[in-house]
Amino acid sequence: MPEDVFKKIKRQTEEDDVVLYMKGTPSLPQCGFSQATVGALEKVGARFAAYNILDDPALREGIKQYSSWPTIPQLYVRGEFVGGSDIVMSMLESGELEKLISAGS
Repeated sequence: MPEDVFKKIKRQTEEDDVVLYMKGTPSLPQCGFSQATVGALEKVGARFAAYNILDDPALREGIKQYSSWPTIPQLYVRGEFVGGSDIVMSMLESGELEKLISAGS
């Protein structure tokens, strides 16, 4: 994996407080897990940057190595990897997601 992909991911996750790597875009998710994660973020009022991994094969593979997490979507908050769709949905149900997102506000 090219080193510049990891630098790009690091920069992206540091530029915005909340970053989602997903299949598709927030307005047109390309998988159910991405759609559910976008819905969870919207439900807690999160403002987030989203990157469509389907547009960039190097990013698609690089993000999996960067986080050591094999699936997409992947959520980062303030530069830290949070998890995939299952973790985000669990955090939404417990109220943790809203607390995490609002902690930086």
